[in-house]
Amino acid sequence: MDSPLIDSAFWFTAGAILLLLLLSAFFSGSETALTAASRGKLRSAADRGSQGAQKALHVTEDNERLIGSVLLGNNVVNILATSLATALLTRLFGENGVAFATLIMTLLVLIFAEVLPKTYAITNPETVASRVAAPIALVVLVFSPLVGAVRALVRGILWVFGVRADPDSNILAVREEIAGALQLGHSEGIVEKEDRDRILGALDLSERTVEEIMLHRSGIEMIDADLPATEIMRLCLESSHTRLPLYKDEPENIVGVLHAKDLLRAMHRMLRDESIDAAELAAFNVLDVAMIPYYVPETTTLDDQMRQFLKRQTHFALVVDEYGALQGLITLEDILEEIVGEIADEFDEMQDAPLAQSEDGSWVVDGATTIRDLNRLHDWSLPDDEANTIAGLVIHEAQMIPAVGQVFSFHGFRFEILEKEENRIATLRLRQL
Repeated sequence: MDSPLIDSAFWFTAGAILLLLLLSAFFSGSETALTAASRGKLRSAADRGSQGAQKALHVTEDNERLIGSVLLGNNVVNILATSLATALLTRLFGENGVAFATLIMTLLVLIFAEVLPKTYAITNPETVASRVAAPIALVVLVFSPLVGAVRALVRGILWVFGVRADPDSNILAVREEIAGALQLGHSEGIVEKEDRDRILGALDLSERTVEEIMLHRSGIEMIDADLPATEIMRLCLESSHTRLPLYKDEPENIVGVLHAKDLLRAMHRMLRDESIDAAELAAFNVLDVAMIPYYVPETTTLDDQMRQFLKRQTHFALVVDEYGALQGLITLEDILEEIVGEIADEFDEMQDAPLAQSEDGSWVVDGATTIRDLNRLHDWSLPDDEANTIAGLVIHEAQMIPAVGQVFSFHGFRFEILEKEENRIATLRLRQL
């Protein structure tokens, strides 16, 4: 202790090194907490009145600037601490001080400025993020000019090598983050497949269009508005649907939509005298009780269409293409089925399963089955960018109308055409390669 090498300057330098290590720990822990914190949890805490959570949300809005400022501060204090330690130990041990400084500072920075604070921060990132948000916001403000210059320099260097950086893009979009978390949870057995499919189905509504799930016009039940009242009533009673389009002359000419309850009310009004005579039936015009058709373009997203259904207080719409030609129909139930799966009631007709497994492990599939349904049911990854149905996918890939018995292989599957109805593939067999 009496050595002149250990004087007040020695202790001052040692104290400065300790302070810089604490600052390094602060920057490391703050970076981990702010990047790992859930914005959903922070938003919930902010809504409950947490000022720290509100500040953390504000700080993390620009992740690039945040990380740049924190890394800049962290590197400055680490380099300065290492320089001071080298000078201090060189004074004590001469040339060997450089080796001692490298070894000692590596251990101190690794344990106390990296692993320890980051481990603590990751255990409860939202709490730590709320506490450090205010001082980190000050650091970001101070370092913003320098970080902006560094960011411009980096983008310039990347531009030279042909890399274009989008300043407004996010590395991971919220939708992909949620989808990835659900897939990971399902693979680990934490999230049930049905729960995963429902949440992903709700997230996909803004990405999918009416055209993808509508009932094609070839499958729409319609009623000729010129038919006698008794025949219209019979067709209504025989149908499993509550709402039926009415047409005149040709099915393309939709003139109204008949609701079974409206027809029943009209018949009830005729029965006020406890009988309906032939004159009343002959004078009955079904268009007097029909609703005006509601048309939507086939490119409307499911999310927008569901909002329109709720706003208009209706559940039924006819789908048209860009030329105004009828393409199909869509109901609110169709959209809900994309989230919760098939919805059936006591009036729905029992249909054969669109998918049946054979003894050899292959699947016999109805050609009208949507690719999305197959992917959700079996966790397959067949592409649905160019076609909505499995039959459409085969035609798109084959670039022709296949004949019965033809076999194709693509996307990891073998497709065999089993049955056709005119130019439509009715049934095919799938087998994973």
